[in-house]
Amino acid sequence: MKFDYQVKSQDGKITLGLIEAADENEAVTELQGRGFIVIELKKSEKSLFSADLSVYFNKPKIKDVVIFTRQLSTLIEADVPLAEGMRTLALQTDNVAFSIIVSEIAADIEGGTQLSVAFAKHPKLFSNFFVKLLHSGEASGRLQESLLYLADYLERSQAIMSKLRNALAYPVFVVFAMFVVTLVMMLFVLPQLLVIFKEAGNVELPITTRILILVTDFVNSYIIAVTMYIVIIVVGVWQWLRTPDGSMWWDRTKVRMPGLGVILKSVYLARIAENLSTLIKSDIAILDALRITAEIVDHQEYRDILLHAEEEVRGGGNISSVFRKYKEQIPSMMASMIAIGERTGKMDYMLEHVSKFYRTESENRLDSITSLIEPVLVVILGLGVAVLVSSILLPMYSLSGAQ
Repeated sequence: MKFDYQVKSQDGKITLGLIEAADENEAVTELQGRGFIVIELKKSEKSLFSADLSVYFNKPKIKDVVIFTRQLSTLIEADVPLAEGMRTLALQTDNVAFSIIVSEIAADIEGGTQLSVAFAKHPKLFSNFFVKLLHSGEASGRLQESLLYLADYLERSQAIMSKLRNALAYPVFVVFAMFVVTLVMMLFVLPQLLVIFKEAGNVELPITTRILILVTDFVNSYIIAVTMYIVIIVVGVWQWLRTPDGSMWWDRTKVRMPGLGVILKSVYLARIAENLSTLIKSDIAILDALRITAEIVDHQEYRDILLHAEEEVRGGGNISSVFRKYKEQIPSMMASMIAIGERTGKMDYMLEHVSKFYRTESENRLDSITSLIEPVLVVILGLGVAVLVSSILLPMYSLSGAQ
């Protein structure tokens, strides 16, 4: 059972929050045990059509986590008690679902739970990488610096992926719009125009016009069947991609696509190098660092390579020897840099430079491909319009000339 409460701390500050207890008496006892004076306590009432739907449609975003992490770092630097700071941030957060999660973490901290353990209870929002860095910051007394780094790291990751999505959004929209316009024309416009050519008798029609007539007739005759087949194929492919084999195939395909694949490959390599470098700097054991990086790399093929490296290191080997076996996935430059780091004991330093190199490369390539997308789309659209116009206008001129 959950209760909404309003309490006063010993220094007179009023705090609002949510507590879970068997009954009202237990909730009061727990709050008083934390040193609070209970002002108001009532059973939390959630409406199916308000709070629950609000939580469902306002799921926490990376942006919310970045802002929260940076604000929490500032509060810690100002020596604000953790639980009190978390409560303050929960009240300031506009996202309802995220506010509830922060309140739950604050309640755990007030109950004596370690900060990293409280965050670990929400793995969908805070990755193992996030939790491990928090734990390292707690152990070393550098929690504020760890939180600042995490905020910067999340911002960088979000920025490159957002830039990539924005670059792809324009061509996807244009292609989709072109498909819709073509379908509407085939269903409502072209049948009226093409009937003129069908009734013209023995007039020799261009090959493009004949193809247009065949396609238009087929679409109008079998539109329902074609739509059903397309839906079945799309749903089937979508379900297959969620299987291990389908996921592996898609991950392999992504990094091998012309143009875009090179960018994605650089993004994954930068992510691997940065995560490993950060975890090693935070005194995380190399085996744990490899396993955590494998969990958050978000690519099946690279995940398997990292787990293979973990097994090799566990048996007394080294990471570079494993990476050299995967020449297509891991460039020789990265494997060589890691080998140097292993020999000199400066693995974190070498990985940091590798991360910067691939991050810069991915951003430069993304800028280049973005600048090329618009002219390429203009050419494609121009060719499409030229074929359509020539397929209709040229036969009309031939018919008018014959008359």
